[in-house]
Amino acid sequence: MAVTIYDVAKAAGVSASTVSRAMSLPGIVEASTRDRVLRTATNLGYHPNRAARGLITGRTGNLGIIVPDLSNPFFPDVVKGIQARAREADYSVFLADTDELASAELGLVQALAKQVDGIILCASRMSSDEMRTAAESSTVVMVNRRGSHVPAITIDNAGGMRQAVAHLVALGHERIGFVAGPRRSWSNRERLRGLRAATAAAGVELVEVGNVPPHFEGGVGAADLVVATKVTAVIAYNDVVALGLMSRLSARGIAVPGEMSVVGIDDIAMSAMFNPALTTVAIPKKQAGRAAVELLLELLENPDSRTPARRAMPTHLLVRQTTGVPASRV
Repeated sequence: MAVTIYDVAKAAGVSASTVSRAMSLPGIVEASTRDRVLRTATNLGYHPNRAARGLITGRTGNLGIIVPDLSNPFFPDVVKGIQARAREADYSVFLADTDELASAELGLVQALAKQVDGIILCASRMSSDEMRTAAESSTVVMVNRRGSHVPAITIDNAGGMRQAVAHLVALGHERIGFVAGPRRSWSNRERLRGLRAATAAAGVELVEVGNVPPHFEGGVGAADLVVATKVTAVIAYNDVVALGLMSRLSARGIAVPGEMSVVGIDDIAMSAMFNPALTTVAIPKKQAGRAAVELLLELLENPDSRTPARRAMPTHLLVRQTTGVPASRV
């Protein structure tokens, strides 16, 4: 038989209304009483009714997530981090995929806003104006995107690019390619900005190729263009594009890293399974998802906060088997 609020009240020596307040409005209950109620509820295995709690607090107990493409292995890891942290806070999660259609994002935000307490936007492709409109529809936190008026968990893309360039320069590469991703991608712009600064500081040449879709096929399609540029190393927009590049290079009989070094970005699971294993700039995907939920919960508890919060997640280079000394140096 399920434990009720009256069971908790009797065991804790308080009224049922006190138990309700301790669960839904803990700030107005004396600390010692609240702690006793919560401890008793835990010991008895009591779980408050979400619908009833929503009537009291005005909240749904739901969070929304919008991603550009769930088939991209980057986003499931972010979603896992979001789900794990939301579950700890007793929130359910609604997930939507825009299929890389920037025009669909704002409509999804406005539709989800009626069913959730807040929304996490992953790698949003929306314009600044659309982002402001979205933030007016719901409490919004972005992941891997920065906006002037919206709280965000950002990624140190520029720092990752500096590490990748420093590694390739140390190996002796003087002409480095970059296969760019979607034009509307904030992370693509940040990575390109970081690469331009890093190569200029190192005194080496950057050759820009693209823009390509952020898929395996995008890398396959870009490979011949990369070879034509005569670069000795290439950095791809993400790991999936990098794996596409390597597939086409292999089909052409071009050895990696003997004739071409390849670097990806993201550190998806498949990057370590490929042969040769991909050198990549690792992004803490699950940690970013957890951080986004924590920031969103803070904003829900303090809705009058007017200062957009930003938290940066670090990146680090994982050197594996796809980078080496250029053939001219061997």
